[in-house]
Amino acid sequence: MALDQGSSSTRAAQRPVWAVVAAASLPMFMATLDNLVVTNALPTIRATLGASVDELQWVVNAYTLAFASGILLAAGIGDRIGRRSVFLGGIALFTVASALAALSTDPGQLIAARAVQGIGGAVVVPLSLALITGSVTAQRRALAIGIWGGISGLGVAVGPLVGGLVLGSWSWEAIFWINVPVGVVAVVLARLGLPESRGLSEPLDVLGAVLGGAGVFALVYGIIRGGAVGWGAAETVVSLVAAAVLIALFLLRQRTTAAPLLPLGMFANRPFTASNVLGFGMSFGTFGAIFLLIQFLQLVQGDTALEAAWKTAPWTLAPMVVAPVAGLFVSRIGARPFIAAGLVLQAIGLGWIALEMTRAIEYAALVPPFVLAGAGMGLVFAPLSTALLATLPEAGHAKASGANATIREVGVALGIAVFTTLFTSWGGNLTPTGFVDAARSVVGVAAGILAVTAIGAVAVPGAAGKVRPAPREVAVAG
Repeated sequence: MALDQGSSSTRAAQRPVWAVVAAASLPMFMATLDNLVVTNALPTIRATLGASVDELQWVVNAYTLAFASGILLAAGIGDRIGRRSVFLGGIALFTVASALAALSTDPGQLIAARAVQGIGGAVVVPLSLALITGSVTAQRRALAIGIWGGISGLGVAVGPLVGGLVLGSWSWEAIFWINVPVGVVAVVLARLGLPESRGLSEPLDVLGAVLGGAGVFALVYGIIRGGAVGWGAAETVVSLVAAAVLIALFLLRQRTTAAPLLPLGMFANRPFTASNVLGFGMSFGTFGAIFLLIQFLQLVQGDTALEAAWKTAPWTLAPMVVAPVAGLFVSRIGARPFIAAGLVLQAIGLGWIALEMTRAIEYAALVPPFVLAGAGMGLVFAPLSTALLATLPEAGHAKASGANATIREVGVALGIAVFTTLFTSWGGNLTPTGFVDAARSVVGVAAGILAVTAIGAVAVPGAAGKVRPAPREVAVAG
C-alpha cells in the first residue's frame, strides 16, 4: 500500500527546511566522513596496537565493504518498518560502534568495530535522502537536496583533514570518540525534525538481500584486492567471478520476485538510469584523482598528511558553497545544464593539473584548478540527486537512493584501484623522482573520463517543468 501523500505533505509543511536538513544531514555527514577519517591515524594505530600492514588495510576496508554491501538491504528494511525508525537505529548502531572502536585494544577489535560502523553508515546514507524528500514541500525540496548534496560530498572529501586535525590535537581514539556526542545530538534532531514515512507494504526480499549484499561485497573486495595484489592474482579473479555470478543471480531474483529489493523497472526511467551512470562516472574519475593528488603533495612536495589535506581544501570545501546554490536554481533551470557544466569544470580542472604538474610546481598554481574542480563537484551533487528522484514516486525514493549510493561507492573503490594500477603500470612509484610522470598521465585519463561522462548529461531532463512523474509501477515493480 502506498504512502498517504496528503498527510506526508502536511507533515512536511509543519517542519522548517533547516530542521529537516540538519536532522537528515548530520548523521549522513558523520557516516561518509568515517569512510576515510582514519587514514591519517594508521601509523599511530600501528604503533599503539601493534597492527600489521595487512591489518591496517582492513581498518579502512572493513568499513568500506560493510557500507557498500549493506545499503540496499537497509533501504528495503526502512521502506517496510519505517524510514525514520530504521534511520534512528542506524545512527545508534554507528555511535555504539564508534565507542567500541575507540575502546579497542587490539587490531581485531578495531576491524570488527569498523565493520559495524559501516553497517550503521549503510543504514543512514540512503534513508537520509529519502527522508528529506518526504519531509519538505515540493517547492523547498531542491534547496534541501542542494544543501544535503554539499554536506554529502564534504563528508567524503574532508575525512583525512578532520582525522589529521583530531590526531594532531588529541589521539587516534578521539577520531572515534567525537562521533559519540554527535550521534546523540543526531538522534535528538532526527526524532524532532523528521516525520515517519514508509515505502510500499510488501514482504522483505531476504534472498535478494543476501545475493545483492554478497555480490557487492565480493565486487568491492575484488576491486580493493586487485589494486593491492594485482588483477591477475587468484584472490582477485575468484572474488570478481563470484561477484559476477552473485550479482547475476540477484538481478534474476529481482526480475522474478513479486517484491523486489531493487525494482529493475526503475532503470526504464531515463533520468534515474542517467543519474546512476553519471554518479558512477564522477565518483570513478574524481576520487581516484584526489587520491593520487594527495599522494603527490606528500611524496613529491614533502607535505605532511594534514598539510596535504589543507592544501586540497579549495577543492574539497567548494561543494559546500556551490551545491546549495545549484539546488536553489535547479527547479527553475533543470538539472542538465548544472550537471554538464559541473562535469566539464571538473574535467578542465584535472586537465589543467595534468598539464602543469611538476616536482617544483608552486602551490599557488594548483589553487585555480582545485577551485574549478571543486565548483564542478558542487554543481553536480544536488542536481544529480534531484534528477535521480524527480520522476519517481515517493514510495520508491529509499530504494532509488540506495541503488545510487551503492553504485557511487563502487565507483570510488574502482577509481582508486584502477588509477593505482595504471600508475604502477606506467612506471610510477612512491618516490619523489618516480611519481610525477605517471601521475600526470593518470590525472589526464581522469579528466578524459569526466569529459566523456559529461556527454551523458543529455539524458537528464533539461527543465524541471518538462519532467513528468513516472507511472507508479516503474518505481515499485520489477
